[in-house]
Amino acid sequence: MGNRLSKIYTRTGDDGSTGLADGSRLAKSTLRIEALGTVDEVNSHLGMLLALLPANDQLAPVLKRIQHHLFDLGGEFAIPGSQMITAAHIDWLELCLDTHNDTLPPLKNFILPGGSQPAAQCHLARAVCRRAERVVVALASEETINPGARQYLNRLSDVLFVFARVLARREGAQEILWEQSESRLPD
Repeated sequence: MGNRLSKIYTRTGDDGSTGLADGSRLAKSTLRIEALGTVDEVNSHLGMLLALLPANDQLAPVLKRIQHHLFDLGGEFAIPGSQMITAAHIDWLELCLDTHNDTLPPLKNFILPGGSQPAAQCHLARAVCRRAERVVVALASEETINPGARQYLNRLSDVLFVFARVLARREGAQEILWEQSESRLPD
């Protein structure tokens, strides 16, 4: 493979447009570009999470595979009409979800983001993933897209919630439970 990005700046986006992989150009404010960018944000947050984990962490290979999936999902948005995320990707996420959720106690309260730095970073990735899903739902109301894209993001946010719980419980760290009494202001 030759050099794909020999020059980083092109000046072609200075007018507020950006190029898709099929050669077409869109305004940077379109839902398609918002979806692509938000999926990239999720991927970046996962990269930060990976940087916080030891290299031999059991979640590292799973998170790296998810990063590759997210890159492929971004490719779907960069090439209108393409489909890279399939039912097999969603099935794999569900297997990850079931495998790790089975190790956790049942939830009795809502959980606040935090517990440890990796857990908090995972919650941040989950929140951005939810935003990506909302953008994809909006995009799907305007254009035909692969329904698997929305399903993948929905399932991924669940996986990240479970991973955040796993990470918060490591090394004696605790999940931060929401308590209604803490919401009350003093008299």
